[in-house]
Amino acid sequence: MSLKVAVQMDPIEGVNIEADTTFLMMETAQARGHSLFVYTTATLALEDGRAFARGRDVQVQRVAGEHATLGHMRKVELTEFDVVLLRQDPPFDMHYIDTTFVLEAIHPRTLVVNDPREVRNAPEKLFVTRFPDLQPPTLITSDREQIYDFRARHGDVVMKPLNGRGGSGVTRLLSDDPNLDALLEMHALIGREPVILQKFLPAVTKGDKRIILVDGEAVGAINRVPEKGQIRSNMAVGGTPHPVELTPRDLEICRTIGPDLKSRGLIFVGIDVIGDHLTEINVTSPTGAVALKRFTGIDATEVMWKRIEALRA
Repeated sequence: MSLKVAVQMDPIEGVNIEADTTFLMMETAQARGHSLFVYTTATLALEDGRAFARGRDVQVQRVAGEHATLGHMRKVELTEFDVVLLRQDPPFDMHYIDTTFVLEAIHPRTLVVNDPREVRNAPEKLFVTRFPDLQPPTLITSDREQIYDFRARHGDVVMKPLNGRGGSGVTRLLSDDPNLDALLEMHALIGREPVILQKFLPAVTKGDKRIILVDGEAVGAINRVPEKGQIRSNMAVGGTPHPVELTPRDLEICRTIGPDLKSRGLIFVGIDVIGDHLTEINVTSPTGAVALKRFTGIDATEVMWKRIEALRA
């Protein structure tokens, strides 16, 4: 089966092919005989209920600096394609949300991965609250009184911007940390969104496990270990990936959330697990597939394309 695939992503010219999951998805698609077209959200358009974009046909190769051979810019109607990969990076802001409405106009006639309606309805730090028995104690609010009360009850906490990404803005606050007010003021200057607080999990020093699920089933995992003295394990801020096996608790978490992911059309998902707790469910443009393939030989993108091909058959 040969599929016509469009990829909504950040500019492909700036991709780090040594780490980028979207590039691996494209490389795998091409190897399986599918054609590729790329565009950015800046060219996305909705006219009279029809979704269009301007972009380029592309061929990819794993050669640094020469990884993409692009055709001429052209305008396309997105229903011309069998599949659209929704892969631009967050922040999950109104611009991001607007693109999901445009892509909703073509799905499921054209299969959008992940389902744009469900991406919109599953902000990563909010969606996980559907599974409170799997989470550490968690509070989402802008109200200072409730924030202070939460810290008083749980001691050391981790505070994050609700719609942040890649570990940006993540801080650990000790039970008597005097900087809480100042940090909340800084968050308020950035925007109106709430913050998320979670009870600090000492197990983070041993790593934050990224588990990739395809169509609700666990494919494999890597462990991202923070630098000494740090709590942020995201590879974007210095975390180091290591191979790791899935534990019985990891598999229990995946079995619990997997049916919900599958029913929502969230085909490619990355979850974060610290110790025995689920901390995030990432559905926008999850990463980790390159490190997983490097350490284990498991190619989550191969699993993904086999599932997509079955859905399009």
